[in-house]
Amino acid sequence: MAGSAAPDTISWGDFQKVVLAAGTIVRVEPFPQARRPAWKLWVDFGPLGEKKTSAQVTGLYSPEQLLGRQVVGVVNLPPRQIGNFMSQFLLTGFPTADGVVLTSLERPVANGTRLA
Repeated sequence: MAGSAAPDTISWGDFQKVVLAAGTIVRVEPFPQARRPAWKLWVDFGPLGEKKTSAQVTGLYSPEQLLGRQVVGVVNLPPRQIGNFMSQFLLTGFPTADGVVLTSLERPVANGTRLA
C-alpha cells in the first residue's frame, strides 16, 4: 500500500467473515487461454475440499516449484469465471516488480487450517 491512502478500518466481525486457509498445490496446468500468462492450480484444502484457481505467477514460479507448495487462499468468495475456467478461490500473494510472490507458510500445517 505504499503511496496510497490509509485503508478503511473494518470490524473484527468483518475480518472473521474472510476465510483464509492453508492448502497444498496438488496439480498445475498451463492456461493458454488466459489474457495474461497464468497457471491453472488445484489446491487441497483438506476438509474444505480441493479447489481450483487461475494464478498469474508464471514469471516467478514453474510448475515444479508450485507442486507440493503450501499456500494461503481465500476460500469463501463466490466462484469467478476466468475465460473458460471457473476459479473457486483467491490465491494470496504480494505484488512486486518481478511478479506476485505467493503467501506461503513458514512450516507445514494441516490443509484447511484457518489463519488466526
